[in-house]
Amino acid sequence: MKMPTLLRMPRLWTCVVALGVGASLVAPACAGGSADHERARAALQAGEILPLQKVLDRVQVSHPGDVLEVELEREGGRWVYELKLLQRSGALLRLDVDARTAEVLRSKQRPPLAASPSEPAQRKTP
Repeated sequence: MKMPTLLRMPRLWTCVVALGVGASLVAPACAGGSADHERARAALQAGEILPLQKVLDRVQVSHPGDVLEVELEREGGRWVYELKLLQRSGALLRLDVDARTAEVLRSKQRPPLAASPSEPAQRKTP
């Protein structure tokens, strides 16, 4: 019996991605080293930004999906969480979210990748 590939097993793929994301969230959410990490921590303690979990909870209501990537950046004088979400349809959704209010500032969706022509079509079993 031939073993199915990850691409043919969306639930397994989602679990693998979720585990990777979970591990990456343990690390600092902003790039650039410890100085950026400390700036983000100070912004949180000063009430300039919401905790990431609060932002994710609010965003999930209107934009459900599995979190693939999170970055915290300073843009135009305000903190912005940049989120990448994998939606149930397979589409990739990129959101820029105001870190103080959890308001979605911008969204961009990339449609799901089509099955590769070299991949055989899945057969339904009775």
